[in-house]
Amino acid sequence: MPGTDADYYSTDASRCKTEDHSSVCRQCDWKELIIDVFSKICYHAYCIHNTINSQFTVQHKENNGKYMEEKMRDISVKALAKINLGLDVVRRREDGYHEVRMVMQTIHLSDQLEIRKTGTGRIALTTNLPFLPTNENNLVCKAAKLLMEEFRIKDGLFVRLHKRIPVAAGMAGGSTDAAAVLYALNRLFDLGLSLQELMERGVKIGADVPYCLMRGTALAEGIGEKLTALPPMVKCPVLIAKPQISVSTKFVYEHLRLDEKTPHPDIDGLLAAIRDKNLSAIAGSMGNVLETVTIPNYPVIAQIRDHMLEHGAVNAMMSGSGPTVFGLFDGEQTAREACGAMRRSGLAKQVCLTGIYNNVR
Repeated sequence: MPGTDADYYSTDASRCKTEDHSSVCRQCDWKELIIDVFSKICYHAYCIHNTINSQFTVQHKENNGKYMEEKMRDISVKALAKINLGLDVVRRREDGYHEVRMVMQTIHLSDQLEIRKTGTGRIALTTNLPFLPTNENNLVCKAAKLLMEEFRIKDGLFVRLHKRIPVAAGMAGGSTDAAAVLYALNRLFDLGLSLQELMERGVKIGADVPYCLMRGTALAEGIGEKLTALPPMVKCPVLIAKPQISVSTKFVYEHLRLDEKTPHPDIDGLLAAIRDKNLSAIAGSMGNVLETVTIPNYPVIAQIRDHMLEHGAVNAMMSGSGPTVFGLFDGEQTAREACGAMRRSGLAKQVCLTGIYNNVR
């Protein structure tokens, strides 16, 4: 089953499995902190303005059958990142799409979204990262618009997005934000959509959105749209490191060679190891066929992977089409030491220690 409401609702987003987010994640410098503070000020000023001036209200039924009016509601939700424990490309179809077999895994690293009804009739988005689009080029706005148009919602929305997940990193950061918006609006406007119905709408936004709604451990097939839930992944620390570079997904798939010499990961072996909850066997079956393209073109990916292995990871590899590398560890202390070493190495711009997220069963 999907994550519970408690998994989505949060007033304090996951802090990368440490008490002090800033001590582990090299994602925030002083400029970002100033931007984040300014963003919060704008958000709360906007909310106060609309609370005072808007005539929009919601109604709740009391026990005696009468109605009481209440101020506009808001909601705070987490959007969790994903990694690929295994990624294989089976073939390229005639329509240009690639058929894949991927083992997807949710982790606790998350973005935070604060969403509030307004009386403006518009979708307004603000974020702590100034280079992110705040219009329909952002999947947050695209997801909100999809449901608001379908259900003819006349209210406006104010969304404050705090990004912690690395951007354009192979971790479904945009897709998971869109999934969180679909979930939040379903609750905020009492649309009554089931998880399956949300997933059917999510695929219109992006191929990873249905999985980001589903969460947990899953096998993705076809072009990524066919999802099969798997037994929960064994819990372990996960070290995330994203280098300064950017990698084009289009470039990776266009340059992927699929022939008898292509090394394919053992997806079936990985599935068996997950069912057995054997971390050592899981590590031994991990693999990403897209590394055959990225590593020759971006050697820093291999350098980060090797650095993690040298510092105790049971295995490490690139997530998705990159450039983020993750490592699995069998001990918290080893993982913390490896995290510190990675930060000192200068190989990665963003470094974070987090953990495996599993759905409640």
